Amino acid sequence: MAVYKNREAFIPHSRTDIIQLCLQDGQLSATSAEKFKNFCQILSAYYHFRFHKTQETIKDNYAPFDPNTNVQPLTQPTFDQYKEMELKVVDAFKHILERANYIPLPASVVQESVGKASLIDLKTQVDFEDFELFCCYYQGDISKKISVKKLFFWEEEKIIDVFERIVLLIKFKEEAYFSAKKVKIEELKFTPGKMYVYFYKNIPKLDIDLLFPNVATSMNWKDRLLFGIPAIGAAIPLLLKTLPNLLLLIAAILLVLNASSLVESLHVEQEKVRNVLPILVATLSLGMGLGGFAFKQYTNYKNKKIKFQKDITDTLFFKNLANNAGVFQTLIDIAEEEECKEIILVYYHLLTSPTPLNPEQLDSRIESWMEKKLGTKINFDINGPLNNLENIRGKAQRNASEADSAHQKPLLSYDNQGFCHVLPLENALAVIDDVWDNAFQYNGIALYGGSASALKFH
Repeated sequence: MAVYKNREAFIPHSRTDIIQLCLQDGQLSATSAEKFKNFCQILSAYYHFRFHKTQETIKDNYAPFDPNTNVQPLTQPTFDQYKEMELKVVDAFKHILERANYIPLPASVVQESVGKASLIDLKTQVDFEDFELFCCYYQGDISKKISVKKLFFWEEEKIIDVFERIVLLIKFKEEAYFSAKKVKIEELKFTPGKMYVYFYKNIPKLDIDLLFPNVATSMNWKDRLLFGIPAIGAAIPLLLKTLPNLLLLIAAILLVLNASSLVESLHVEQEKVRNVLPILVATLSLGMGLGGFAFKQYTNYKNKKIKFQKDITDTLFFKNLANNAGVFQTLIDIAEEEECKEIILVYYHLLTSPTPLNPEQLDSRIESWMEKKLGTKINFDINGPLNNLENIRGKAQRNASEADSAHQKPLLSYDNQGFCHVLPLENALAVIDDVWDNAFQYNGIALYGGSASALKFH
């Protein structure tokens, strides 16, 4: 089984397209093709049902951590319940991302992005101590050539590393931690103790830090120079112009302090100094001049800061796919699609292969088939769908007797040589149909009778 470092397990085609591709492959007769479509339909419905349970688990346990919720619980969870609910959310989050063929991103890679610039040239700082936990997953590690606007009409082409999809989960520490840091809670851009989940597309590796709610941004050294040098250049003529009035003001102060000798050293006419009105005018002129200059520079700084914030907002707004509770729903749909696509591909190729295949040979066959048919190079995850097919068990014959029902068969089994074998379509349809029919079991005298019925999930 080949391992490709530059390939991912994600299948960039829809489940419907994969099924259609199998049907167009010419390996199935018209009758078998119809049965195969039915098999895929029931299989997809079954996995939709299974992932719905995961969705309900997340919904029930994420509520206390959702910063956007408007639902109030009847009773607040205890500390132990609170920690258990947090663990269930994080475990389910990681589970669906792995099922969706997303890859964990090490914390060290995220931390390395802080202070480095890619598309948005900003100085950034993220305090990772604010987090009780955070985890990050990605899909699609690619390089892109982009044009970056420099001076006037000049554009520079550069190649940057980009994550096509990136998911980030952050749990902030409680309010007591931020109060101890002397931080004003009402000024925070997030709610302490809450769990934030973000889903973005096409994010440069070095701009991951901009996704964090507690990121602090400021001008880099280049922008400081571009801002500071013109300010100094504009200040010098202003100071030269106001210098005579400044000298008059200093001389008047010294005269009040009976420091006549120091007044003479300034070479200022004492008659002008003793005349109060010109000094007041000079003082007012100096104050207005410096005040106006300071206000202008402050306005320029604020405008520059607003431009930076706009750059960040524009970049992230158009790349945002979902937030918080919406992320879980989106990821569950992706995971469900991936799970079904993998199982369908494995079952189809074992069904149509003229010779028995072991897992390594099956893996290579599927990868070569995908590249030949679609030009798509993937590193197929063979173990997941094999385990799923082996764990789907049911009656292999329709209308089987109670005695036969005790001998449930798996969709996939192995022989003594390690080769994989799947049930023929007719039997596979019976098994998946039996599994679907028994997804719910109602224990009681009658479904609509007077006795209570217990609902059990398999």
